[in-house]
Amino acid sequence: MTERGAAGAAAEPSAAEPPGADHAASGGVTILPVPGLPEFRPGDDLAGALATAAPWLADGDVVVVTSKVVSKVEGRLVRVPADPEERDAVRRHWVRAEAVSVIARRNRTLITENKLGIIQAASGVDASNVAGDEIALLPVDPDASAAALRARLAELLGVEVAVVVTDTMGRAWRVGQTDAAIGAAGLAVLHRYAGSVDRQGNSLVVTEVAVADEIAAAADLVKGKLGAVPVAVVRGLPTSDDGSKARDLARPVEDDLFRMGTAEAIAKGRAEALLVRRSVRAFTAEPVDRDLLRRAVGAALTAPAPHHTRPVRFVHVRERRTALLEAMRERWREDLRADGLSEEEVARRTARGDFLRDAPEIVLPFLVRSGAHAYPDERRAEAERTMFTIAGGAAVQGLLVALAAEGVGSCWVSSTIFCPDVVRAALDLPSSWEPLGAVAVGHPVEPLEARPLVEEGFVEL
Repeated sequence: MTERGAAGAAAEPSAAEPPGADHAASGGVTILPVPGLPEFRPGDDLAGALATAAPWLADGDVVVVTSKVVSKVEGRLVRVPADPEERDAVRRHWVRAEAVSVIARRNRTLITENKLGIIQAASGVDASNVAGDEIALLPVDPDASAAALRARLAELLGVEVAVVVTDTMGRAWRVGQTDAAIGAAGLAVLHRYAGSVDRQGNSLVVTEVAVADEIAAAADLVKGKLGAVPVAVVRGLPTSDDGSKARDLARPVEDDLFRMGTAEAIAKGRAEALLVRRSVRAFTAEPVDRDLLRRAVGAALTAPAPHHTRPVRFVHVRERRTALLEAMRERWREDLRADGLSEEEVARRTARGDFLRDAPEIVLPFLVRSGAHAYPDERRAEAERTMFTIAGGAAVQGLLVALAAEGVGSCWVSSTIFCPDVVRAALDLPSSWEPLGAVAVGHPVEPLEARPLVEEGFVEL
């Protein structure tokens, strides 16, 4: 027997709650190895072997079993070839087969979310403590395995024990591995301190202790990896069965602050930066940070441009915004009336531009052809104009994508192109500045989500 005190101080009762309410044992905890167990194979009676090796099990004990043993008796073993390369290929196949998604990778090591909802290296697929021509997969349902083992031990020994099934895994931002619970039955896997008060009178708001994981790590101190002791018993820890399972300890990937490795997050950002851009016309009242706008414009101005020029200017319209939009609307009304539309139709059409008034910010792109080459013939002169216009469009798209990458919505409209003189007069700009539309900017009411690729326009000749 190994006393907890030999490996570390016995837990003291917390002052956060009255005696008996804490998950810690006031009298200390004892960790007992279970030696003498056989080498298990598929179909073996794990409960029977435990009952023989540990007839001293008592009510309230927590039986902690290495998942490898459960995998073996449940037949979760896969034959692999003797050739090292073929063996590695089979292992990699099963790592991906057991994975729901790849979270991160370092060289050939994959960190995955496996089918149990656990984030760990290689989906839990392991070649240690198995025959040389085998690899082990994790149990299909470790919680069910724990419950079945608990029920069978009750039948064989007449005791009410809890069971924790463990696996070894690393921790984010910490060196080394510890055992953690992947299956549990008969105990509360979490102890929640929320609402309690510590000795200093501070309310505990979010503190939760992963009791099942603490038990798993403590038991590993006597099991070890090389001692052929796959089972230990934790005694003296008050337990209560609240129906929780080890799966309750797995934080959903979408709720995790570190749900991706750095490389994967960068790759996903690159892949979706363009696809999250869409025309957004409904914005929240949240202001847009001025530095964010500057960054987006700075990114937009990296767009390709002819002859090493900088032909695009982005004007952040603020004080003159109302006057500008009123002048633009009046010109639009004049054009629509000239088209023969009724006043009702004119009002309906011009109302489409109201989102420019409602957007937290508007940015106006302009094309300045300074540095353009002058050609004596119309063919090349027209090509030069087109080249600069395309450069302007590239910069505008760059702005929209840069904003989307920052989580900010935008909508480009062509309105200023139809009244360039009105725009220049309202903003007191030179006649050489050519409007390239207007961009409404703001935080979107609905979050930006990547759209599917559009491939209809791809033509191969």
